[in-house]
Amino acid sequence: MKIAILSGSARANNNTLRVAKALSNTLVSHDVSIIDFTQYDIPLIVQGTLNKETLTGFQSQLIQALDEAQIVITLSPEYNWSITPELLNMYHALGVKDFAHLFHNKVFAFVGVSAGRGGKAPCLQMMQICNKVVSFTAGLSVVSSKIFESHETKNVLDENGNSTGNVMYDKGLQDFTNYTLAVANRWFNQ
Repeated sequence: MKIAILSGSARANNNTLRVAKALSNTLVSHDVSIIDFTQYDIPLIVQGTLNKETLTGFQSQLIQALDEAQIVITLSPEYNWSITPELLNMYHALGVKDFAHLFHNKVFAFVGVSAGRGGKAPCLQMMQICNKVVSFTAGLSVVSSKIFESHETKNVLDENGNSTGNVMYDKGLQDFTNYTLAVANRWFNQ
């Protein structure tokens, strides 16, 4: 499977990228691309729209990864009990006619990242927004019902996404990955 992992935090040295790398480590037999939002440069809605002919390097990488992916896993830190402004803006910028194909024939899954005990709120919000964009663009896609909440992220993963040995965390991450792949296999192999 072709899988795009969107690491939706623009902060340097963020925990979200650790989780993106950990997910990639569990998906070694698949074609995985991680899109690191520390390079994020999509203009805010009031600043203009994305033009397919004049995309920046980050924008091209993001759109190509979304276009080619069968599974899109989006990660957001819990940002004031919400998703990051960059992710929200991305959905607004790409949820238009020129980019409607990015929301067709995909499986979308979501991960919330926290330095403490959180992550559920951004997952639920991303699911709602993604469902709306899929519906608005008339896409035929699946928004997976299983989410993963990455708690105490710095304590359970190193900067390369390697486990520090928390068995419950590792099992939860693997269960999320297995479920997402099972949904995709069912969706694509009908």
